[in-house]
Amino acid sequence: MAVSVIRRKEGLVKPWSETPMRTLELSAMDRLPVLRCNARTLHVFKHGPQAATLIREALSKALVPYYPLAGRLTESEAGLQVQCSGDGVWFVEAYSHCTLHSLNFFQDVHSIPYHDLLPPETHHMDMDPLVQMQVTEFGCGGFVMGLIFCHSICDGLGAAQFLNAIGELARGLDKPSIEPIWKRDFFPSQTQTQTQTQTQLPILPTPMNYKLEQAHIDMPLAQINSAKREFEKATGLTCSAFEVVAAACWASRTRAIGLRPRSEVKLVFFANCRHLVEPPLASGFYGNCFFPVTVTAWSEWVTKASTVEVVKVIQEAKGKLGAEFRKYLEEKGDEEPFAPPLAYTTLFVSEWGRLGFNHVDYQWGPPVHVVPIQGSPVMPVAILGSLPLPNKGIRLMTWCVHHTHRTPFLHHMHRSILL
Repeated sequence: MAVSVIRRKEGLVKPWSETPMRTLELSAMDRLPVLRCNARTLHVFKHGPQAATLIREALSKALVPYYPLAGRLTESEAGLQVQCSGDGVWFVEAYSHCTLHSLNFFQDVHSIPYHDLLPPETHHMDMDPLVQMQVTEFGCGGFVMGLIFCHSICDGLGAAQFLNAIGELARGLDKPSIEPIWKRDFFPSQTQTQTQTQTQLPILPTPMNYKLEQAHIDMPLAQINSAKREFEKATGLTCSAFEVVAAACWASRTRAIGLRPRSEVKLVFFANCRHLVEPPLASGFYGNCFFPVTVTAWSEWVTKASTVEVVKVIQEAKGKLGAEFRKYLEEKGDEEPFAPPLAYTTLFVSEWGRLGFNHVDYQWGPPVHVVPIQGSPVMPVAILGSLPLPNKGIRLMTWCVHHTHRTPFLHHMHRSILL
């Protein structure tokens, strides 16, 4: 079904009241070249009469404690900084005569008109607002929020924290329940210097000669729990839903792409490291603080291994996180962990279900669906999100295979112990 979206009003939303005018330093992690990009998501809500007006006002109020987000990125000899100018974030109000029910609340991700539901994006990263938002109200009273967020300022946990603050203010709270904390000085100064040098390197690699196809797999909670019980029965240990889904996805994809037996394949996922900083970062911290965990194996082993065996090597890699993160902070590593090979043999997996996007409430309850949008056309990615409400389970959203491998990939996933 065709969706017609009319953008009715757009402009900058500034902080509700006066905020500090100052320059803030970013952390060494914020300054990583790989984070000089925008993250884009869609948040689908079943109800929300006059949502745009309410969210616009709550957004303005949230920009008082989160005033750096109303600023702009600037470059200096010290590296990337935030100029807290109070210029504001970009906000678009839009409308569609369609009903979300007739569109099945965009559960079929192939039919989503992404460009119509996101604010029109420009390509001047150092000049653009750090947050861009479009609220599209539908004829049924529901709405979709299209969000563009500068990754140099927040990781997924930080972005969700900001949206939850907007939701609390929209529901009438005087201030957010979690006080935002900047504290971007948790990395040693020597790491800061190294990262400033890294920012001079090209951000994007040479384009690859393939295009990644979208595919998603829905896994009800009962099937995931069954897989977890199988692991516990086989090993006497427990595992997480993320571990069993990541293991099945990596193995299924490796089987589908048909590499030579001694080809090296990698699984990379990102772990929150707020608790590993000394002292641990407080709950209000909303900057980037994560670390890539990399699992490397021969393709032959991955294709023949059971899900239980793959989960075990994932757990072994996770067990080294603390030591690897501290080594990175102390600059004792031989390789740059944030620059794993961007190749067809590397699969990146990210968990979104625990970030907090699914709990955002602007007065009418949480979103029925949160949709991540492909970031790079050549970076094989799988994202674990939640099934659209009222269902419970995991929706695995992927852009990880060439079109010739899409059908084999889905075939192997459906033959895995998860499905």
